Amino acid sequence: MNSRRVESPAAEVHDGTVTTDSAQGPPPGKRRGRRPAGQDTRTALVEAARTVFGESGYEGATVRTIAARAGVDAAMVNHWFGGKEGLFAEAVLELPFEPSEVLKILLDGSIDELGERIVRTFLTRWDMTGGGLFQALIRSITAHEQAGQVLRDFFLNQLFQRIVDSAGVENTDLRATLCASQLMGLGMTRYVAKFEPLASADVETLVKAVAPTIQRYINGDIG
Repeated sequence: MNSRRVESPAAEVHDGTVTTDSAQGPPPGKRRGRRPAGQDTRTALVEAARTVFGESGYEGATVRTIAARAGVDAAMVNHWFGGKEGLFAEAVLELPFEPSEVLKILLDGSIDELGERIVRTFLTRWDMTGGGLFQALIRSITAHEQAGQVLRDFFLNQLFQRIVDSAGVENTDLRATLCASQLMGLGMTRYVAKFEPLASADVETLVKAVAPTIQRYINGDIG
């Protein structure tokens, strides 16, 4: 009686490593390639960049410092972002929230409580990141024109101009600029200059103190 020979799966040799048909391809449920590790590196660089740009501004920040803060090789900045400019654009110029989303939140309610919603919304969101993104934008304005453009576009064109227009009042351009100046000044004092006790005051204390001024700028008497 002839015995039947059972053949093992075909084997291939790649770079000295033997693989079989049954071992080819990743097991179900596992990712291919190195994407997770790469994404971790990218995220670490973006977070480090926001911190360093916030501390030193655009000119003072260096690729080497950012990479060291992220715990990666400086070459990774060029690999992922093409250099310091590209990293700045993604880490700082890309706001971490959609203006339309913020506008919807602010306009959802009584117009007479707009000042409170504005102060509470922005302080809450900025506090979540320690004000780092705001710091980075402010400290980069003098050296990077786009930082100023981002702030003007967000605070004036996409936010306060639309808010004031919805109030049906006169002098909308001036009112929108006054609102922006109040919020920018609050951010500067709390996150950049860090004047006490304002820098460590709780959000609701500042809402009560600052909101009436912003509310007056929106639909009150500005003389």
